[in-house]
Amino acid sequence: MRQVEPSVELLAKPSIDWDAMRAYLDEVGGTSWADRVESAESPDAEDLLEFSGRMCYRSWEPGLNPNVSRVRTDSAQYLGNVISSQHGSVLEHANFTFVLHNVSRVLTHELIRHRAGSAFSQESLRYVRLADIPFWFPEWAREDPELMERSLKVLDTLEEHQQWMAEHFGLDEEGTNFAHKKHMTSFMRRFAPEGLATGIVYTANLRSLRHVIEMRTAKGAEEEIRLVFNRIGEVMREEAPAIFADYEVVDGEWIPGTRKA
Repeated sequence: MRQVEPSVELLAKPSIDWDAMRAYLDEVGGTSWADRVESAESPDAEDLLEFSGRMCYRSWEPGLNPNVSRVRTDSAQYLGNVISSQHGSVLEHANFTFVLHNVSRVLTHELIRHRAGSAFSQESLRYVRLADIPFWFPEWAREDPELMERSLKVLDTLEEHQQWMAEHFGLDEEGTNFAHKKHMTSFMRRFAPEGLATGIVYTANLRSLRHVIEMRTAKGAEEEIRLVFNRIGEVMREEAPAIFADYEVVDGEWIPGTRKA
């Protein structure tokens, strides 16, 4: 049994092709907006959202749309207005991809309920045979000696049983075909605890991330997923500060100023 800690790594985020964007803006009269946001060196994710929102009203600069008498020139204020006005569809244009490592299947079973605006790819225990049982214990559990002693014995027994089954089924014997390995590995996973640490690739748009960060850091949420989404919230506040500027963090709970954005 191997004790582990959950980790979060950001793998991918929006990257704008500015030549393509400028080709469009030059044609519709939005060049001054491109000059302004490029010089500000704001995150591409925020620039993409602002571009998408401004295109709806052709609000690149005053005068382009006769119906628009006032144009916000401050990007953070513009995006703040998008959120406070609950124009959440604009937020769906920007996607971020994370790898969540050493998270339990308790966490992943809860995470995949948030399917709207998300994509998931999880390590398969039908194909990946367990050589050991990595496991995360929260701090309060680690401070309980009797609980830890009994828990470690259970996990060591399950780990030994995995190794026994692999030998019993001859999975490492020469000539054993992959179909047999897969069939037996699928059976063996039934003896893996739900708290087994695994990995999942998680992609979500900003609208979804705002919602899930709020839901899964709430005080009533499961403690491991609270830990992980607090870290995701911290990453997103760095990557898209204008989109998460309305959040207040109180005892690990991320509370938005505007819900249902």
